[in-house]
Amino acid sequence: MTPFLIILHVLVCVFLIIFVLLQPGARGGVGAAFGGAGGQTVFGGRGANTFLAKLTAAAAVVFMLTSVSLSYFVSRTGSVMSSRAQADAPEEPADGAKPADAAPADAAPADGTKPADAAPAAAAVAPAEAPPVEKPAPPPTPVP
Repeated sequence: MTPFLIILHVLVCVFLIIFVLLQPGARGGVGAAFGGAGGQTVFGGRGANTFLAKLTAAAAVVFMLTSVSLSYFVSRTGSVMSSRAQADAPEEPADGAKPADAAPADAAPADGTKPADAAPAAAAVAPAEAPPVEKPAPPPTPVP
């Protein structure tokens, strides 16, 4: 359905552009280039203004409907980022069992301490700071 709407939307865009450019403006517009004032008798006694205005209005309505329907159908399919997040997530077995190498979240650490008593790894190791390096004083310059 979406490819059909995209093709229809592009065609309506092209026709809408053509219909707007063919309408005579204050100075005749592009419509005057196709025969000037005599070219308007092809569309009837009232001229091309009402016929092209009706075509433009119809094309504008179809353009709006295809725009709204395309946005509706695209929003139903979801985000590109959500499909990427699903692809990056590790897959679990179909039977619901956890992989053998996965430890339960509430399991005690191997050293026997309780999880509340265990210190975070970042706090256990303090970064080594180098002592400040002192520059030696320059030798005194002799006074002549």
